Amino acid sequence: MSDISRFPVAEVDELPPDLRERIDAVAEKTGFVPNVFLALAHRPDEFRAFFAYYEAVMEREGALSKAERELIVVATSSANSCPYCVVAHGALLRIRSKDPLLADQVAVNYRSAPLDRRQRALLDLAMKLAVAPGEFGDEDLAAARRDGLTDDEIWEAGAVTSLFALSNRMAHLADIRPNPEFYGLGR
Repeated sequence: MSDISRFPVAEVDELPPDLRERIDAVAEKTGFVPNVFLALAHRPDEFRAFFAYYEAVMEREGALSKAERELIVVATSSANSCPYCVVAHGALLRIRSKDPLLADQVAVNYRSAPLDRRQRALLDLAMKLAVAPGEFGDEDLAAARRDGLTDDEIWEAGAVTSLFALSNRMAHLADIRPNPEFYGLGR
């Protein structure tokens, strides 16, 4: 086992050119390579599929802001006990929300975090889907709509929650460790 994962960790210079370019671009932007890239890159086809869906769900313009998406990731990843995603996306939430405290508050207990009605509605919906998916139903959709969420916002919240159910499970399987750099970002 490496310091990054229980499974093989890719050497960037040995990867297919498209993966190298993607990783190099992230490193140039952030100053480091997030461990999830190295951990997933040893299976290039899965890497491409995962990050294509990640971009479609997390990076495009949509009904939810990027900060709201990160809010969902931090809360649901905390419920799923995923240190990598809580730490990495906690950093992104601090940056995107411009609030150095929010990620920690949400990770500990979103119900006591200083959220507005919309944010609470998003997290109530996402958390039910994350922790009790078999119990999720029409009443949860009705509650979200009563709290003012549109169907597009509900769909996007569900897509973020679902993507990170996958991401959290892969991080657990591989025991992907957060980069030390994440801890100080946005503080």
